Amino acid sequence: MENLRATARPAVWLMFAIILVGLNLRPSMAAVGPLLSAIRGDIPLSFSVASLLTMLPVMAMGLAMFFGIGISQRLGEQRTVLLSLLIIGLATLSRLFIESAAELIASAVLAGIGIALIQALMPALIKSRFADNVALCMGLYVTSIMGGAALAASLAPLVMVQTGSWRSGLAFWAILALLAIVFWWFQRRQQPSTEMAAARKDWFLGNSRAWLLAIFFGLGTASYTCVLAWLAPYYVEKGWSEQNAGLLLGFLTAMEVISGLVVPAIANRSRDRRVILMALLTLIIAGFCGLILSPQQLSLLWPCLLGLGIGGLFPMSLIVSLDHLDNPQRAGGLTAFVQGIGYLIAGLSPLMAGVIRDRLGSFEWAWWSLTAVMGVMLLMVWRFDPRHYARHFPSSR
Repeated sequence: MENLRATARPAVWLMFAIILVGLNLRPSMAAVGPLLSAIRGDIPLSFSVASLLTMLPVMAMGLAMFFGIGISQRLGEQRTVLLSLLIIGLATLSRLFIESAAELIASAVLAGIGIALIQALMPALIKSRFADNVALCMGLYVTSIMGGAALAASLAPLVMVQTGSWRSGLAFWAILALLAIVFWWFQRRQQPSTEMAAARKDWFLGNSRAWLLAIFFGLGTASYTCVLAWLAPYYVEKGWSEQNAGLLLGFLTAMEVISGLVVPAIANRSRDRRVILMALLTLIIAGFCGLILSPQQLSLLWPCLLGLGIGGLFPMSLIVSLDHLDNPQRAGGLTAFVQGIGYLIAGLSPLMAGVIRDRLGSFEWAWWSLTAVMGVMLLMVWRFDPRHYARHFPSSR
């Protein structure tokens, strides 16, 4: 019994460290939306240019995802996480000194690169260290990502009010990076080093199922990035204060946290994830329709539905990818490919919505477009029959 406890303790500390790391992966983007009107009052930004603050880091995450596994092989997973947290922390802290749109965008891209390095290696790390509870641990990890977004969206306007500066509202979140660096540094000595085998990227490039998984992840994440960028500005245009609009986005991300915890735990009971995926997509469609048709009435219901749907869809998209392969290194390579292509797709969403807003004067058509995308994803879900997974990757199981 004593040996069992001694073995379990490092795993618990590692999971807690992963949660702290996850909290750092969205504040650099989530804090922007609620503060956008204040930023635009100080720095001239069209909605199209403002969309780059979400689009470019997401695109950087996609591009860097392809190099993340290779970097972690050279540096080791422990050093890679520390380096990534340092990049995120410095990029976030630099926003205290920003004087132009170019500097603000550069800080967002730098943070995106740090985020991508972590996201590239974390699924493989979780699958190798928590092989018996992959869905649950992935749920905790992804939930921590959404929790960081909820904190930043809710509290960034409060930090701005207290300090009198939107720059402080953006830079404050470097504290999370410092906390994660300290904790990861001290727990790393308890963890055995894991060799990560090289993943053949050309193998995934020629695999149609890998592309289907990547497109599915990208379209689902497009709804997340667009809501993250534009929900708060949408409600500010409806007459809400920045603080209340930020709290509404925080409420949505809090619903994502709840869904991210509950849905993977439920999904852990069966390898067939299709019914759950369809239910999540239906929630998102209902949320977007409410956002368009009745944004002021039942204004808490629509973000609730969106949050529950998006919050479950994000981890489930990664879990379905992990389900296809038993080998942790191969599964990690596949999820890196899925996220790399997926984030390149998702990164276009905020830009397209910003252009729609500049041209048509409203975000409603962006919400309608995303509703149609969710309908397409409902059709894609039926392809994820676990009985057929082996045929798509026959040489790697």
